[in-house]
Amino acid sequence: MRQKWLRHLCILAVLTMLAAACGGDDAGDPGAEEEVTEDTEATEEDTEATEDDEETVEATGPGDGTLFLGSLLPETGNLAFLGPPEFAGVELAVNDINEAGGVLGNDVELSQGDSGDTSTDIANQTVDRLLAEGADAIIGAASSGVSFTVIDKITQAGVIMFSPANTAPNFTTYDDNGLYFRVAPSDVMQGQVLAEVIVEEGNARVGLMALQDPYGEGLLNFTVENLEASGVEISNEIIYDPQAQNFDAEIQQLVSEDPDAIVVIGFDESARLISGLIEQGLGPADKNVYGVDGNMGNALGEQFDDEGALEGMRGTTPLTDLSADFQERLLELDPDLADFNYAGESYDAAVIIALAATIADSDDPADFAAEIPGVTRDGTECSSFAECLELVEAGEDIDYQGIVGPIELSDVGDPTVASFAILEFQADNTLGDDPEFRVVTLEE
Repeated sequence: MRQKWLRHLCILAVLTMLAAACGGDDAGDPGAEEEVTEDTEATEEDTEATEDDEETVEATGPGDGTLFLGSLLPETGNLAFLGPPEFAGVELAVNDINEAGGVLGNDVELSQGDSGDTSTDIANQTVDRLLAEGADAIIGAASSGVSFTVIDKITQAGVIMFSPANTAPNFTTYDDNGLYFRVAPSDVMQGQVLAEVIVEEGNARVGLMALQDPYGEGLLNFTVENLEASGVEISNEIIYDPQAQNFDAEIQQLVSEDPDAIVVIGFDESARLISGLIEQGLGPADKNVYGVDGNMGNALGEQFDDEGALEGMRGTTPLTDLSADFQERLLELDPDLADFNYAGESYDAAVIIALAATIADSDDPADFAAEIPGVTRDGTECSSFAECLELVEAGEDIDYQGIVGPIELSDVGDPTVASFAILEFQADNTLGDDPEFRVVTLEE
């Protein structure tokens, strides 16, 4: 298998914060809201990449008999901590696909690339390279804001874009020529889960802070909507600039209102913001503080030296209880992995693309894009590429059950079933290892 690696693992990115959908550009109004029902179970710093191991990849093209995947994932920027597990997930999937015989009798080819963040033009440069190489599908970006900067370029080129981590609701109604898909659930779903946790813990007045981008503002809106529907008073809805020198003015607004609980919807800047809350007596030791997929991870805890600084802070994130075997296989590829956030989603994106191309008997996106939703629903369940391939070759319809569990993509490429974890920081500022899981179903 020819693989072109542009993996320059950023040392900044060792631990997780699960950022689902960063942005920075105004992407328009959120998409139409959808009703959610739930079933509960117990359950970009602006660095330039340096190329380590680069080999020339011969350009291919659609319909040439070889499925060519590219990746657009964060090696640098404010989501760089998410890159290592995502890269590993894609690589592992391609290895498994090829060990099972590949697609159309040929090995799947893979070319990995950096997405950077919205403060740079790295994503556009990477997309230009992948398109020139002849990518049939691009897995990425992790950031919703980054995805909005390149989605037109990718889809108008007739290439599939499949994100493992975009959660901004705007994508649901985006004009993408039927070529955009995602594994991570829309924040329509996370907004409900987060609100339910806040309500269950008896908070009557809540202040919310969200970074100014499609992800932050979208998740804030859906959380507020669900909180108000449950009778909770909203004391503050604060939108902040994540690049600001400090957040003193925003924090003073919370001090003035003195809410029962505070929600922080952000990324790596959340550490500075929460430090300011602690200084003003509004930290986790004083208030119920909640985070989200963008900041609930051990990377946040690493920013605090004082024991117990984050103890009791809770939050939500799209997350599945990944099997020990899958985690071990990822570690074989990258022994430095500290977390596995979005590794499963990245793996599943690659497998779904490969199965769709197999069913269509073509590596041309124009032929197999329409097969993608059907791979994940309304057929015989199978949980690996090899198992699903056997069913396809026997003439059966399949329902791929991903590493992350059921996906059930809608006709517009959104997951309609998702698992969320309720995470909590412990006294040592690390996340507990026994989260509660909730499965949510989206009713369109």
